[in-house]
Parts: sequence; structure tokens; C-alpha cells
Amino acid sequence: MSTDIRLAFAHPSERAIATAGDAPRDRISLRDHIVEVEIGAFQAERGTRQRICFNVVVEVQPFTAPLDDDVDRILSYDRVTEAIAHELQAERLNLLETLAERVAERVLLEPQAIRAFVRIEKLDRGPGALGVEIVRTRRDFGQHLNEMASEMAQERPHPRIAYLSNAAIQSPDLPRWIDDLAARGAPLILCVGLPDCPAPKADHAMTQRRIDLLAIEQNGWVLAGRDARCKVVATRTELDWAMKNAQICVWAPSKIVLDATQGPASQPSDSVALSAWFAGQMEACEMVVIGEALPARAGIPLRGVDLDGAGL
Repeated sequence: MSTDIRLAFAHPSERAIATAGDAPRDRISLRDHIVEVEIGAFQAERGTRQRICFNVVVEVQPFTAPLDDDVDRILSYDRVTEAIAHELQAERLNLLETLAERVAERVLLEPQAIRAFVRIEKLDRGPGALGVEIVRTRRDFGQHLNEMASEMAQERPHPRIAYLSNAAIQSPDLPRWIDDLAARGAPLILCVGLPDCPAPKADHAMTQRRIDLLAIEQNGWVLAGRDARCKVVATRTELDWAMKNAQICVWAPSKIVLDATQGPASQPSDSVALSAWFAGQMEACEMVVIGEALPARAGIPLRGVDLDGAGL
């Protein structure tokens, strides 16, 4: 009995290990994540904020192939903290049980997740911590999980993609253009093309493609050096985080282009068309092209801007 009591109050990661069975599982965990929020059914808890502490363990399917140090292949810790933040912002709740259920459900929307342990404790309601812990699997939510996944897909942000020519990158008007684009109510992702200096030449087409993609990324770093708000990002995980946190991105194309199952028909040398392909992949609300001709076709709204700012 003493072992059962100890395990009941142990961290959820220990409880996950103790109840895992024979199937090997990997786990990610969030420990002692404290947030101040208004929550509670009692009148004394209304109109005041109190600290609540989250401990979450998510069991995921073990990887059978090399990870290659690739963040897009794993369940990011950000998904757990984002699930908590989303449910806390959705509405005021009376019960920790309701909050735990909703956090578990949102975490289990992730394709890698198998089982979620969620412990939530109130830290300010007495001399000790008062809390609840639940364990949920995908089966516990049934069809509702699919319905929620569909709703989340509709909530996905639709960024504004802005392509900047080399002349635009060097223009003194660059900060003003970024200010204007960032103020228009959609996440902003910037794209660039090949630099003006010639890239190394290779005899093999696929090798040259990689060289040119890397040259575009180098030009992205040139842009980031011109404006400190611009952060160069290469993965879909980083892009998703940036869009949710109002971070202006510069797209580094190599990883997403080379990993795509249906990659772009255009070559990196046609960087405006490549950016238009990326805008389609991101379901952008529009693509703004500054200082270059518009692409021949794209599945999203296009808008051209002259270097004097006309059209912005």
C-alpha cells in the first residue's frame, strides 16, 4: 500500500512508467509549468487570479527510423505549452477537471501522441497544493478528436508572404515596408532570392539545386542583418511557432523544398515562382512581391509593389 501511495503522488512520468505495460514508449514531459489565471467554482475565486501548476507527460510512438536531428519529426514541447495556453484563453472555467480534460484532448490531436497524463494543481488555496490528475488515450475521445482536428485545421493562420528583391533588401525603405506589412493583421513571412554575387557551379543538376537553395538562405541572413526583427527559420515547426507568436520570419527554403513529397516545379533560380509555391503550401492570404515581376501563376492573391512603394 505504501508503494501505491508513493506512486499516486509521484510525478506523472513515474506513473506513466509504472503503467506502461510491455510496449516500449518514448515520453516527453513538462514539469512545474506555473501560470496565473482566474479559475474556480467558489465565489472567493472570482475576480482574482491564482497560480496553477501543470505537469504533463505525453507518451509517443518510438521512432524506428533515424531522427536526423530534425525538429519536424518529433512532438515539440511547444505543442504542450500551446495546448495549455489555448485552453486557458478559451474561456473561464470552474473546474480543474474540465481544464485537464481539454488540455489532454488538444495534446492528443498530435499524430505522435498515444497517451497523455495531465496533473494540474492550485498553489494558492491553502497550505498545500490542491489538484487533479487524469490519464487519457485517443480512444477516450473517439470521433470528437477527429472533429476537433478538423476545427483546428480551419483555425490555422494564413500568413502574408512578402518577396523582397535584392534592391528592396538594400533599400532605405526596408524598415517602413516591413512595418506596413506587419501591421496588416496576418503573420508575416519574408522570402528572398539568389544574391547578386554568382553562386558556385556544379555539373550535376541536383547538386546545383542544393547550392542555389543554400545561396538563397545566405541572402536571407543578409536580410536578417538589415532588420533585427527578421529571424531566419527553416522548419515547419519553427514557422508555426513564429506565426502564433507574431515573429517576423525569413524563409530558409532548403529543408522544406527538399523534404516536400510534391516539390516545386520551378528551380531556385526562379525564386519568385519558388516563393509562390511556398505561399501555396502555407495557404497564404496573399503574396506581395516588392521590386520584381509577379509570378506567371499562383493559387493565391498576388500584389506587386514598386521600389518607390507604389502598390503597398
